[in-house]
Amino acid sequence: MLAAAGIPLYIHLPRFASVELGIGLAALGSLLLALRVIDLVQDPLIGWAIDRFPKAQNFFALSAASGLAIGFPLLFSVTGQGGMLRLTVVLILLFSAYSLGMILLYARSATLAKTPTTPDLMRLAAWREGGMLTGVILAAMLPALLVGMGAAGEGYGAFGWALGGVAVVAAVISYPIWQRPVIKGEKPSLQGLAQAGALKLLLLALVNSLPVAITSTLFLFFVEDRLMLAGQAGPLLVLFFLSAGLSVPLWTRLANRVGGRQALLIAMPLAIGSFVGAAFLAPGQMAGFAVICLASGAALGADMVILPALFSVSLTNAGLNAALAFGVWSFAGKLALALAAFFVLPLLQAAGFQPGQTNAPEPLTMLTIAYAVVPCVLKLFALALVLTLPTKEAVA
Repeated sequence: MLAAAGIPLYIHLPRFASVELGIGLAALGSLLLALRVIDLVQDPLIGWAIDRFPKAQNFFALSAASGLAIGFPLLFSVTGQGGMLRLTVVLILLFSAYSLGMILLYARSATLAKTPTTPDLMRLAAWREGGMLTGVILAAMLPALLVGMGAAGEGYGAFGWALGGVAVVAAVISYPIWQRPVIKGEKPSLQGLAQAGALKLLLLALVNSLPVAITSTLFLFFVEDRLMLAGQAGPLLVLFFLSAGLSVPLWTRLANRVGGRQALLIAMPLAIGSFVGAAFLAPGQMAGFAVICLASGAALGADMVILPALFSVSLTNAGLNAALAFGVWSFAGKLALALAAFFVLPLLQAAGFQPGQTNAPEPLTMLTIAYAVVPCVLKLFALALVLTLPTKEAVA
C-alpha cells in the first residue's frame, strides 16, 4: 500500500500530468518541491505525535490507509480544468497519508522485530523492504496491465481505484500488528542523534536517495525517447525492481555476516557501474539495458534494506525513541524525490526535450546526462560517506 505512493507515483505522475492535464514538466517539478515545505514541518510533527501517543497506533495506521484509499482515486480522476489546484490538494492528502504510514511502520521496527537486536532488526528490514519492492513492482506495471484488461485511456483512472482498494485491504490485514506494546526510549535530540551516528546516516540517506530518485523520475523518458524501446518500459521496470526484491535476502545475510558498511561498499560500485553503462548505450540496445536493470536493481536492494536497518539499530542501541527520528528520515527520502523532479524536469524542458516526440540530439544528450552521469557523481559522493561509517556497527 505504502510503496505505491512513493517511487511509482513519481514514475507515473509526470506522464499523467503532461498527457492528461497538460501541465508542463517544469511546473510539475516546482510543485513537487514546494510540497516538501509542508513535509519539513509535518514529518517531524507526525513523528513526535507517534512517540507522544503510543496507544494510538491503530488510529494512526487507519488514518494513513484512509488517506491513501481516498487520495489515489481522487488523484487519477483530476481533469484538465483547474487541474493544477486539484492536483495540489490531492497530492497534499496523499503525501500526508504516506508520511504517516511510513513513519509509523519504520519507527516501530524495534517493537515489531522478534527482539530489538541487530540481526532481528535486519531480518525485519528484509521483510519490510521486500514488501515495499513488491508494491513498487505491482504499482509500476499496473496501469499497463489494466489497459490490457480493457481500462480506458492509459489506465490511470482504473489504477487510482485499484490502489484505493488495496489500501482498504491493507488496513484490515495489518490491524493485528498494531496491538503489540511499544518499546519506549528517550526523546531524541541533535546531540543524541549525533552520538548515536544517526545524523551521518541521515545525510547518507539523502545523498544516496538522489540517484534512484532521478532515474525513477526519468526512467520512462530514457527508455522510450532515448533508447527508442517503445512499449518496453513496463517490463524493464519490473525487471529492475524484481532484481532488487530478489537481492534483499542476499544483502541481509551478507550484512549480518560482514556488517552493513562492508555490504554497502560492495553494492555501491555495482550501481556506479550501471550508471556508466547506461550513458554509453545506443538506441535499441534492449539486452544491454536489461543487464543494467538487473545490476542497478540489485544495488537498490542493498540500499533499501541496509540503510534503514542501520538507522534503526543506531537509535535502538542509543535507547532513543524512533518515531521523531524517522520523521526526519522520511522527509529526507521525499526531499530527494522532489529535488530530482525540481532540477531535472525543468532542465530537460529548457533543453527542448519533448516526451513522446522526435527530439534533436541535444535534448537527448541532456537526458542521458541527467539520467546516467549526474546519478553516477552523486553515488560516488554517497560511497565516500559510507567510507566514514564505523567499520563494524555495534550489536544490541
